[in-house]
Amino acid sequence: MADYTAIYETGNALVEILRDALTPEPISKREMISLCSPYESDNNFLTVHLIHFEEDRQAGIPMYKAVGQDRMEMEPTQLFAYFMITAHSTAPLQVREADTYRILGAAIQALTDSPVIEGKYLSGSLASEDTQLIVGMENYDMEKMQKVWNNPQMPYKPSFVVKVSGINIDSRRSIKIKRVMSAEFEVQEKEQPVKK
Repeated sequence: MADYTAIYETGNALVEILRDALTPEPISKREMISLCSPYESDNNFLTVHLIHFEEDRQAGIPMYKAVGQDRMEMEPTQLFAYFMITAHSTAPLQVREADTYRILGAAIQALTDSPVIEGKYLSGSLASEDTQLIVGMENYDMEKMQKVWNNPQMPYKPSFVVKVSGINIDSRRSIKIKRVMSAEFEVQEKEQPVKK
């Protein structure tokens, strides 16, 4: 059962993929890659931040499905989630840009090498079912990116966006149903029109 924690668990899976691929080189410690806002990066060298999610309309309108003999449940809500990956180098000024680009390149490589998130990276409710999360680079234009970075206290930092599909959140809506045990039918003869 994919619980309401599925969005968090998806972000956490991305973090774990990046931690495995980017440490100890180009980032020395796993803890320096975190699920957090790029505005409050603290000691992080790479942040994963949810910027948008939407319902997967191609999946159709959720319907009720039978669960057992006397109950029906609403089908799960299917989502796409968009995560922004941002590099935060603390290298000396002369090499900071080069360090930033190395980190971003390694992150792009790690995520494009993992188009389907493997079970070992799934936790919580995502690990308890046969989940298949698909990761792909998203063409996020500069105008959209500037809206995300619309913060006068924080200068723009090089970032890219990935789209994750296959996220399901199970519904808690259910209805009780009764099986038809018997039925009665009455047949009436159709009246014949009177001939004149």
